[in-house]
Amino acid sequence: MAYSNNPALQPGAPEIAVAEPNGLSPALTFLFAFACGAMVGNIYYAQALIGLISDDLNLHGGMAGFIVTVTQLGYGAGLLLLVSLADLFENRRLVLLTLGGTALGLAGAAMSGSATTFLISSFAIGFFACGAQVLVPFASHLVPAASRGRTIGNVMAGLLTGIMLARPLANLVASEFGWRAIFWISAAAMLAVLVLLRIALPKRQPQGGIHYGAILKSMWNLLITTPALQRRAFYQGIIFASFNLFWTGIPLLLTEQFGYSQRQIALFALAGAAGALAAPIAGRLADRGYTRQGTAIAMITLTLWFLIAGWAGTAISIAALVLSAIFIDSAVQTNQILSQRIIFSLNDAARGRLNAVYMTIVFLIGSSGSAIAAASYFYGGWWATCITGAVMGLIVLGIFATERTSKSPV
Repeated sequence: MAYSNNPALQPGAPEIAVAEPNGLSPALTFLFAFACGAMVGNIYYAQALIGLISDDLNLHGGMAGFIVTVTQLGYGAGLLLLVSLADLFENRRLVLLTLGGTALGLAGAAMSGSATTFLISSFAIGFFACGAQVLVPFASHLVPAASRGRTIGNVMAGLLTGIMLARPLANLVASEFGWRAIFWISAAAMLAVLVLLRIALPKRQPQGGIHYGAILKSMWNLLITTPALQRRAFYQGIIFASFNLFWTGIPLLLTEQFGYSQRQIALFALAGAAGALAAPIAGRLADRGYTRQGTAIAMITLTLWFLIAGWAGTAISIAALVLSAIFIDSAVQTNQILSQRIIFSLNDAARGRLNAVYMTIVFLIGSSGSAIAAASYFYGGWWATCITGAVMGLIVLGIFATERTSKSPV
């Protein structure tokens, strides 16, 4: 895809290239993927342990929901305010700072003796965990355009794996060592990743000449003047909402209809993590020019497997539910890779801001999925939840079909 002539994507002088990109070694690709997964997993640990944490810190009733909400608010703020700095500050230093900040937040959560301290630490965890979204465009800068989709796919596979493993890992660790242990373990992991990335990452200094205020202002201009960014953010936002809808509703189903314990639910989530295997495949599809076809397949897959999941819940078929989890996760991941492949191809010098705008919208829309799941399950049961997810798939598929008459290639 050619770079856009959109003036909002031309903030100043061209970027200073670190070197002619030759690609990433398998070891460095794995390190990028592991770092992304380890960082983003931090925003999901408390979600799995909300009951244990709220009881220990005397945060009862409706206030317990803030344990999750504050972390998500921190992540949203970080996406907007920190990720955009990748177009202004030296990228390796920015990544290392976010890792250090995440480690401090995790240590603060582990040592918390009151709800207030824990909530402040949770905001810090979410705010700095967005460093994973600095690493993704950073990786795309280090590879030639012909293999960019494959690289993004490999890195994002690690990120999705981190999301999927966070909840079962938190449950398993807490069952053996208490809820604070997972925060200590993750803090140590962040410091280890910090050391490894400091050694392995090259420096990448974007061209100066613009200040932070201009960076933030240009993000709004990017949003309102870039149809590809608008569409892809909306598609993935709705699809991510369906992802949250499924993974919020499925523990309720497994508990009520299957009689599963927390440990068994954790093992189910581990099986669902196999959906991350779709990421490298999606990246290769994008590199070969099959973005439209891959997007359509992802949306259709999402819709069909939500309907299958609805049947599986009433038929008490755990095998069909596991397959539904894998295929739904695969669809979500496929569309994410294809979308990021597109937005990272718009302009090299604005990748940080493009990703910040994209991920902020995706996160804000996607976070509604959990609330929708709770309401749909309460009023209509598992079938209502699955039909809602299928409708989300049909909505984005219908809007995606209008690209046939769009003048802006996506």
